[in-house]
Amino acid sequence: MEYRIEDLAHHSGATVRTIRAYQDRGLLPRPERRGRSNVYGEAHLARLRQIADLLDRGYTLASIKELLEAWDAGRGLGGVLGLAAEVDGPWTDEKADRITRAELDAAFGGTPDDAAVADAVDLGVLEAIPGREDEFLVPSPQELSVAVELYAAGVPLSAISGHLRELRGQVEHIASRFLEFTTEYVFARYLGNHPPTEADAAEAASLVRRLRPLAQQSVDAELARAMRLFATRHLRQHLDPERPPQRTEEPQNVTLPASTMRAVQALVGEGNAAAFIAAAAEREVQTRTLDSLAATQVKSE
Repeated sequence: MEYRIEDLAHHSGATVRTIRAYQDRGLLPRPERRGRSNVYGEAHLARLRQIADLLDRGYTLASIKELLEAWDAGRGLGGVLGLAAEVDGPWTDEKADRITRAELDAAFGGTPDDAAVADAVDLGVLEAIPGREDEFLVPSPQELSVAVELYAAGVPLSAISGHLRELRGQVEHIASRFLEFTTEYVFARYLGNHPPTEADAAEAASLVRRLRPLAQQSVDAELARAMRLFATRHLRQHLDPERPPQRTEEPQNVTLPASTMRAVQALVGEGNAAAFIAAAAEREVQTRTLDSLAATQVKSE
């Protein structure tokens, strides 16, 4: 088959402008010139579909160019795409479910709450289904079930949403640190080449399958330990009327931008990052306290 650029755009789903941009960036071979016309073939169509597939997998155009150059040089992409498929695959055995609006309202007291539903969609707890205004997809039935139980126990929906947002930020930080940790000590040796070789990509994919459950197992174990420790402490404080309320001195977790953490680690090293941030915060508090006292003294004079 031979195509004009308009026909190629129609069959590939890309726009004419996109096709020309790919040509300029070296992602797509130049067409054959016949007189005053440019002629494209099946290879161009296949390449456009390949680029679209890689974009769907989250690759940037720069990384796609590297992959395609490796392909053109005779190195296969099977291992790389297999690794991508392994990483993109499900990280839980939980299956998504559906729930009708009537079932949702009944689960949360029977009174419709459009604002709460919109908040749940914004958080991803519910997903709208095109063409079905009275039905939602539930990516994690367990998460929705927790919300139902908390509401039944007397927790307002707004508090549940706020707690989930806070929890999500902390869990995303844990996930980011686990990925940095495993990349540094496990995957760095497989990802040194760009793109990795077939053998390295295949071995890395196998390791992803083995290590996938470890993050959740670690978090589950540590959460159980922490809940046992803090729940016992809280119970003693509330059951002992003679015991004065104690101010907690437990460390508090604060989510910082990744760029800030990288800058601090580059400055003082990863092992000293927490101490540096704590010292910087303490110095800022002391400085503001001194400024406030000085300002008070000036006003009094």
